[in-house]
Amino acid sequence: MRTFEELIAEAEAVSVDGWDFSWLDGRATEERPSWGYQRLLSERLATVASALDIQTGGGEVLAGALRLAEPRGWLPPVVAATESWPPNLARATRLLHPLGALVVADQDEPPLPFADEAFELVSSRHPVRAWWTEIARVLRPGGSYFAQHVGPASVFELVEYFLGPLPEAREGRRPDVESAEAREAGLEVVDLRSERLRMEFRDIGAVVYFLRKVIWMVPGFTVTAHLDRLRELDARIRAEGPFVAHSARFLIEARKPKPKP
Repeated sequence: MRTFEELIAEAEAVSVDGWDFSWLDGRATEERPSWGYQRLLSERLATVASALDIQTGGGEVLAGALRLAEPRGWLPPVVAATESWPPNLARATRLLHPLGALVVADQDEPPLPFADEAFELVSSRHPVRAWWTEIARVLRPGGSYFAQHVGPASVFELVEYFLGPLPEAREGRRPDVESAEAREAGLEVVDLRSERLRMEFRDIGAVVYFLRKVIWMVPGFTVTAHLDRLRELDARIRAEGPFVAHSARFLIEARKPKPKP
């Protein structure tokens, strides 16, 4: 294995734009949820005329789902996506415009920049927060919100390694709480599934890259500020093997009821 300094320098130099984690191939692994979110999203895209993807990141997941939907002979005539981070906006635009999707700059806070009842399908993969009242507002009656969210205490083995115990934060992002908020906004939850999935970080460069990219895990993370803990973790990985953590994911589908006759 290369030296600590070499691994750190490489991980600090690489771009973290977009939501593509292929740089970690061979250096880190994460089990995928059994349900296959992108495939399920593609099936739903093939049945609607209008769709919105919230907090699309670099557009990779939506682009992949649109490409999977296309062979079925139908793509929504209206597809929009929102994103707040400028580097991701540029990347999403490059990926999604050729597929007919409009990318809109949005601050990930209410209100969404769309009219009431504008979309049959609203989707999101790993939103920072779901604004349920806004989701319900832009959905047409009979339309659905379909998303994969980050669950409670996700990757907290790594987070707490740097920040120490966070008992209150461990209680956030609970599927039962978020599904209750969806119902309060007037939506009917028709599917809710959750899983915890094994992750392995095989070198310290993978850890640095991950924390640079997923910036909310260890807020304000820098190599300089966490150098001592990084050195300790590097030594641990070299002596004991991969650092193991667990991600939490849940799938949620919520439908906006049609008015009663």
